[in-house]
Amino acid sequence: MAAKPPRKKKGKRKRKMRLSLRQSKVNTSGDKYTDSLGWSTDVGRTLGDAPKPKGPETIKIQCDMCGCMLKIPKPKKSRYTVSCSYPECNHIMKFD
Repeated sequence: MAAKPPRKKKGKRKRKMRLSLRQSKVNTSGDKYTDSLGWSTDVGRTLGDAPKPKGPETIKIQCDMCGCMLKIPKPKKSRYTVSCSYPECNHIMKFD
């Protein structure tokens, strides 16, 4: 028997892909999303009206011993203590 000639190797077959730039029409009836990015929706506020920085609320208390006025931040609890900042007094006041 005669020897068969070697087969030729076939290269990888390229797949043909169908690329389309067309887009099917978007169905808007089911889509309820609204984009909130972009332009501001604050109608009442203008660019000239900058919000004022709000500082911490303070209260004034007069020391029982020396009579000096103390400015302290507003306490968050109903019970608090305040010590006088005058160096010779150092009186501690308790509030209930």
